[in-house]
Amino acid sequence: MVESESEVKKSEKMRWRWVIGAFVTILLAIALASKSTPKISLYKSCQCSQDKHRYSGIVEDCCCDYETVDHLNGEVLHPLLQELVKTPFFRYFKVKLWCYCPFWPDDGMCRLRDCSVCECPDSEFPESFKKPYHRGLPSDDLMCQEGKPQAAVDRTLDRKAFRGWTETDNPWTNDDETDNSDMTYVNLLLNPERYTGYTGPSATRIWDAVYSENCPKYPAEELCQEERILHKLISGLHSSISIHIASDYLLDEAANLWGHNLKLMYSRVLRYPHRVENLYFTFLFVLRAVTKAADYLEQAEYDTGNPTEDLKAQSLMRQLLYNPKLQAACPLPFDEAKLWKGQRGPELKQKIQSQFKNISALMDCVGCEKCRLWGKLQVLGLGTALKILFSVNGEEHSGQTLQLQRNEVIALMNLLNRLSESVKFVHEMGPAAERLVEGKISSPTKLNSLVQKIWALIVKK
Repeated sequence: MVESESEVKKSEKMRWRWVIGAFVTILLAIALASKSTPKISLYKSCQCSQDKHRYSGIVEDCCCDYETVDHLNGEVLHPLLQELVKTPFFRYFKVKLWCYCPFWPDDGMCRLRDCSVCECPDSEFPESFKKPYHRGLPSDDLMCQEGKPQAAVDRTLDRKAFRGWTETDNPWTNDDETDNSDMTYVNLLLNPERYTGYTGPSATRIWDAVYSENCPKYPAEELCQEERILHKLISGLHSSISIHIASDYLLDEAANLWGHNLKLMYSRVLRYPHRVENLYFTFLFVLRAVTKAADYLEQAEYDTGNPTEDLKAQSLMRQLLYNPKLQAACPLPFDEAKLWKGQRGPELKQKIQSQFKNISALMDCVGCEKCRLWGKLQVLGLGTALKILFSVNGEEHSGQTLQLQRNEVIALMNLLNRLSESVKFVHEMGPAAERLVEGKISSPTKLNSLVQKIWALIVKK
């Protein structure tokens, strides 16, 4: 009897050893699998990437490093911009959607239902947008920028710059923004930038024309910095557009299922490191334009007839422009004062301005209505950034204060938001996309199968 009880105790000890051993084995299996599986957490504060920051150091031609950009964007810029573009003032964009393509015949793609834009009825967009722009003060009342009219490029703008929205056309873009004929207002929130099905030769032809006819070949040793910057701006904008398509992609047309297409983002952007670098550069370039125009944008009239929302827009703008964290960590995202030096400066500026104007004209040839909308908005936003940083019309006007249209400011801030979203998506989803394509993600099915087999052995014992 005693011997039997001893055998039972021995058997129970063996069973517990098996359980403990199997449990350790499961933990080891999970630990090994987690090394190649994206971390998923229930708490946002724990969503820290375990991967070494792939892009480090100073962003080329800029004054901030990648780590600082990601930190400031996630903590300051992205949250503020997301709220800002939802306010009525920044929600409605005036655009000429139906235009003649000056380069080749219309291919009719813009008539596809999936590419169409939902236009605003006259009763929807703000009444103040329908009124004529306020006229600026007489030219003899304009002040020189910070009392330094001799400066070719000044880093600040007149503190009394804003004198009402103007009808001044943007010399960097092709559309005549002062011509209201055939213009329509579009609610951007109802027409998000996403996958539209616009692919193939028609879409490829646009970007081929942009790069081959207007952007200098890069890299090239003989290129000056100004020419290189134009290419980087267009490349960065192209990367951002591709990222937005991949982040909001139609995964299953039959089920109308939308989601992230990480493989597409990798194949179009991430596999080419310079495209990611150019995205960060363009983001900082546009951010510099916004911060340079801080005094103007702070005093601007964000009037839509909705006092609560208008005050919110002004408050958000001030929080963005004068954020202490931004000013401390990245006070000068891009230094425009070092450009256009030497005898060729004015001539080179006129040349690049002409090239960018041609790029703007190519937006009329985009065969998808929604793609055309976002193309025009973002090119106008980039043209506005160029206008702010590099004078009014490509010449030296040190005694002239900045004048912006309402539509230019709307385009500028929406572009900055688009770039902010792209930078954030690359930072958060880039490592997972790279592991997915490189085949480093362990299959959850295989892991579950392993656990089930081990548990079955425990029960059997």
